[in-house]
Amino acid sequence: MVGEKPNKNMSSKVIARIMGGLGNQMFCYAAARRMALANDAELVLDDETAFSRDHQYQRKYSLTAFTIAGRQATSAEKFKPFEQIRRKVAREISHRRPFEKRAYIDQFEGEGFDPRLLDRRVRDTLWLDGYWQGEGYFVDIADTIRADFKMAPITTQQDHDVASQMAATNSVAVHLRWFDNPGSKSRLNVSPDYYRSAFKVAVRRLESPHFFVFSDNPKAARIAFDASSKKTTFVTHNSTAHDGALADFRLMRYARHFIIANSSFSWWAAWLGEATDKLVIAPSTKTVTAPSWTLNGLLPKRWLKI
Repeated sequence: MVGEKPNKNMSSKVIARIMGGLGNQMFCYAAARRMALANDAELVLDDETAFSRDHQYQRKYSLTAFTIAGRQATSAEKFKPFEQIRRKVAREISHRRPFEKRAYIDQFEGEGFDPRLLDRRVRDTLWLDGYWQGEGYFVDIADTIRADFKMAPITTQQDHDVASQMAATNSVAVHLRWFDNPGSKSRLNVSPDYYRSAFKVAVRRLESPHFFVFSDNPKAARIAFDASSKKTTFVTHNSTAHDGALADFRLMRYARHFIIANSSFSWWAAWLGEATDKLVIAPSTKTVTAPSWTLNGLLPKRWLKI
């Protein structure tokens, strides 16, 4: 768990810089977890430096919601003091070296899956700084990642009622996420046409589906998603609650099937869904042209893209 003491028997370590919202933080962790296991290295998590200057989105480290491995990075492992300058120097030095000899590996949105990370040997200390979006970075330890991302049991009656209803039906978790104002002509927002098409596909392919709709804007979700079916439940009780996003994330995982947004949040909910016959519908790269969604390797081949 984060906070545990360093393992003195390990001569190498992987230091992961955790960043972004919940889904991207999970990607950062999963890639580093796999690299640490593959190299019998210690896993170290920098849970601070990427958030200390996140003034625009004010995101916070959220992986404490899971039963993850690793320990918290020390000040020295976070490049303190003068963190920004020292990190920049480390990057520049590494960029001059062959990939296999870099002590600092960075990769950000727009670069796609990099298979070199899977074969990288760690002999001392390696810093990972990037989002590493895609199951290719950790699919060979999928069971470990699923175990690491277990969450505490449901505690509220409303969550329990929704979870029970999802378990008793052929449930489909639907996620609507707006990066810009609903209705605006933004390449970041998924068009309501996508949800209408996904709804029709799910009705055609699944027996008596019951849709459970989750959104960061429940009012707009009611307008965008076709709720003419009586088997639609809008899950809104967590929208104003403290840690409501985490509560919704936990509930979404109870579904048998998924219609996701162009969001790493619902990507992970779908990936962690336990039904072996689950149908996952995702917006294709033709539907969403935002750079963060057109990365090579982001969407598993087995998912249906429309």
